[in-house]
Amino acid sequence: MEFNVRRLAADAGTFLSRAVQFTEEKFGQAEKTELDAHLETLLSRAESTKHWTEKIMKQTEVLLQPNPNVRVEEFLYEMLDKKVPMRANNHELLGECMIDSGHEFGPGTAHGSALIKCGETEKLLGSAEKELIQSSAINFLTPFRNFIEGDFKTILKERKLLQNKRLDLDAAKNRLKKARVADARSAAETELRIAQSEFDRQAEITRLLLEGISSTHAHHLRCLNDFVDAQAAYYAQCYRYMVNLQKQLGSFPSTFSNNNQQAGSSSASISVPTAQPAASLPVPPPSQASPALNELRSTSGTRKARVLYDYDAASSSELSLLADEVITVSSVPGMDTDWLMGQRGNQKGKVPFTYLELLN
Repeated sequence: MEFNVRRLAADAGTFLSRAVQFTEEKFGQAEKTELDAHLETLLSRAESTKHWTEKIMKQTEVLLQPNPNVRVEEFLYEMLDKKVPMRANNHELLGECMIDSGHEFGPGTAHGSALIKCGETEKLLGSAEKELIQSSAINFLTPFRNFIEGDFKTILKERKLLQNKRLDLDAAKNRLKKARVADARSAAETELRIAQSEFDRQAEITRLLLEGISSTHAHHLRCLNDFVDAQAAYYAQCYRYMVNLQKQLGSFPSTFSNNNQQAGSSSASISVPTAQPAASLPVPPPSQASPALNELRSTSGTRKARVLYDYDAASSSELSLLADEVITVSSVPGMDTDWLMGQRGNQKGKVPFTYLELLN
């Protein structure tokens, strides 16, 4: 017990001595031992590394998870040392919505099938995004976090010890200046030598740790390369998914011939188109057909025509149309005046002429 009391008293005396020295330095009443320029440069470099590492980490986390509420939730799970629950990301949620709506409209229709294919692609994009987040967390964010929570904390600890040793050294210098009698001077000189030795030793330890920042930069550079590689792979994968989806959607006119199979039998005898052009783009009634159309009907020739609006075929005898595509049309004797025979490649079918613009 006596030893502990003496130790406590000694520690309290040391703390008080450091506090007095620090206060006098702040008020310019005591001299301060300055660190050498090289050590100051290393300390500044370490602080800069810590500052920018934290900022890069924060912005990367925002990039990978833009939702701040989800980031807070994931942080709390990590603090509680619990596994973060798996949740669908925005791409996957959109994909599920598209797939469900596509089945509702009917997978046998052009619209329904397109929605299903878009939904499947969105889910693939969601999976690729999860792979990017996982790879970035392991190979990029974790090493950065390990530096902040490990190496830099060690540097801070040793730097604080260096500050204490410097205060002890300067306090010993002040006591030597104030010593008047020989015994007091001798004791102060001995204390100064010990304080100088401890300060030099701690400065060397701190310097070695700070010089390790160069190795940290090299390691972070490798992590940065891994992050860039992961992003490049992710965007390349997304590009392949979208190009493939474009090709699938582009083939729909040749794949789907009916968007309303159930209505086909009831509408086959109706001679007018089942869909109407947009109100902002009026079309002429049959009685006001253009001279080009009358010429086409009076001959057995063919003409090129540009499609003005999308049209979903209502029966197997009709041809589905996509806006802005160019098809070949002809007039068939006995066909209703509201219709022409359209041809796209090997596909043929009736098309409403009000959806077309004949080309010269």
